[in-house]
Amino acid sequence: MPSSHLRPPLSRRGFLTASAGAGATLALAPVPARAADALSCPFGRYGSPAARLTPQTLYVDALGQGDFTSVQAAVTAAPGSGWTLVIAPGTYRETVSVDRSRTEMTWLGAGDGPRDVVIVYDNAAGTPKPDGSGTYGTTGSATTTVRGDGFTAHRITFANDFLREEHPGISGTQAVAIKVQGDRSAFHHCRFLGHQDTLYADSNSSTLFARQYFSHCYVEGDVDFVFGRATAVYEHCHFRTLNRTDLSSAPYGFVFAPSTERTNPHGYLVLRGRVTSEAPDAYYKVARPWVPSSSTTARPMLTVRETWLGPGIDAVAPYANMRDAHPWQEQRFAEYRNNGPGAVVTVHENRPQLTSAEARSHTKETYLGDWRPGA
Repeated sequence: MPSSHLRPPLSRRGFLTASAGAGATLALAPVPARAADALSCPFGRYGSPAARLTPQTLYVDALGQGDFTSVQAAVTAAPGSGWTLVIAPGTYRETVSVDRSRTEMTWLGAGDGPRDVVIVYDNAAGTPKPDGSGTYGTTGSATTTVRGDGFTAHRITFANDFLREEHPGISGTQAVAIKVQGDRSAFHHCRFLGHQDTLYADSNSSTLFARQYFSHCYVEGDVDFVFGRATAVYEHCHFRTLNRTDLSSAPYGFVFAPSTERTNPHGYLVLRGRVTSEAPDAYYKVARPWVPSSSTTARPMLTVRETWLGPGIDAVAPYANMRDAHPWQEQRFAEYRNNGPGAVVTVHENRPQLTSAEARSHTKETYLGDWRPGA
């Protein structure tokens, strides 16, 4: 996808600052038995290496009070299925990969909210690989990559803090915070921070329709910052478009860029969310379709319903083409009962609306099928 200039580094905006965040309490573990242990244990309600939730629980603490000091080391030590990683508050500057053999894995952020546990790195698509074998590309830029089915994360921040102005020799500025490819992947009360291509909700192949669920999450970026071919439901999520100093005219970017396969009946569903902006009014589009050159059989699908669209969204022309050969009007874009200044229907042809009967097939249940992700 096209390159863009990026805003100041995420670390300069205070995203690493620990603070209490929203999130349901998970009563999964006893607190340490003694008061002294409770005060010193960085894992809070989730036990400790000496008092594990289960035999398949591993503890990560950057300061050395767990089994491992890095997330990737814990993932590597957890083969097969059914492992839980409890991650202590801290900043983990590393790349992490969960391969397809590691299924039904759960990551629990042990802080009060997602700001307390941050996994971050700064590779971009155009960043040269250390071995001289070329650049990372968009997929390789991901700070975290999840290929295994049944992955769940609670209260964690996934970030990519690459900044183009600090790397003037790099033209490929796509910088992914997380790429999710597995089926039945769920994220609760998580944050996804980046600029271009922040959240890559995808699948392991064009013939696999991976189902993903994002609940009460926060995502920010500027260009195509929620993109990919997954069947993904975003419920009660907050999407924030960032300001840009390198451009003087609209559009600054696009929130969604789905690349749903034509044979997949379900693409992206945004349900009861909100879209806010740091940018001037009407400087962002809701979406544009991504039909990759590697998969011209895509027919992108996005439904936004019962969602508040702020003034940062261009209400007159909320959709645009990525490539003229695949106009957005020929894709599967629709809205239903949205509200806010960015949701005003001024030209009906510019923002297709579902009927009440059509809306009944655009629900969390129809998109996720027999999978019911927990809270």
